[in-house]
Amino acid sequence: MKCPFPGMDPWLEHPALWPDVHDSFLAAIRDEITPFVVPRYYVALGRRTYLLQPDDLIFVGRPDVGVVSQSSPPAERTPPREAVGVIDVEVAVSDEVTENYLEVHDVETGALVTALELLSPANKLHPKHREDYERKRQRILDSRTNLIEIDLLRAGRPMPVVGRRPESDYRILVSRGWTRPRAKLHALGLRQPIPPIPVPLGPEEKEPELRLGDVLHALYERARFDLRIRYDLPPDPPLGEEDSAWARGLLDKAP
Repeated sequence: MKCPFPGMDPWLEHPALWPDVHDSFLAAIRDEITPFVVPRYYVALGRRTYLLQPDDLIFVGRPDVGVVSQSSPPAERTPPREAVGVIDVEVAVSDEVTENYLEVHDVETGALVTALELLSPANKLHPKHREDYERKRQRILDSRTNLIEIDLLRAGRPMPVVGRRPESDYRILVSRGWTRPRAKLHALGLRQPIPPIPVPLGPEEKEPELRLGDVLHALYERARFDLRIRYDLPPDPPLGEEDSAWARGLLDKAP
């Protein structure tokens, strides 16, 4: 099945599906841009790890079998003596969450030239991990390294920029190291195609065009995400009334 949406499919944002979408999309992006940057540059997959507690998993919307109910427990009562023994209980367990990102390096020197980030719920929703990400982001912005930051999640506050920030469902930031503080912010709505973006390398170098929308839609078909999506249920997060009606119209016409 082809993706029924012209741009981002809001059902792909579901927290249970997004980790797979996130990592698969990054791998597809690497496959797309590598032929255009070799042999001077190579594209590496980087990883960072978060340790999330059960409450954190609920906060960022990730399902986990170790998460216990958040309803208020009943008042504790001293059990009668005959009830003391071996009983089944649950304990809080942490979950190690690994996030991937892409880095373009100079083959000769190994220097980091361009960082490409695809934001996750942990980056946007979890206070501590958002702070960690913003700190890393600022280190890049304070350097000469280029930054591509792709935000295809409606949940959470957008990452900060100076000055006016248009209201939009999704955002793609392209920040060239040699033009800072000036940068390009691609703001797009749910009903728009995802635009192609340039991949900055060095000053005066030709910038490959990354056709993000085509890459995502091709991945949608290859991975058969349609088999894992419940289009009969609202997306998570839900859409507004008008967007919901528009989306339902597209889905009703889909083969």
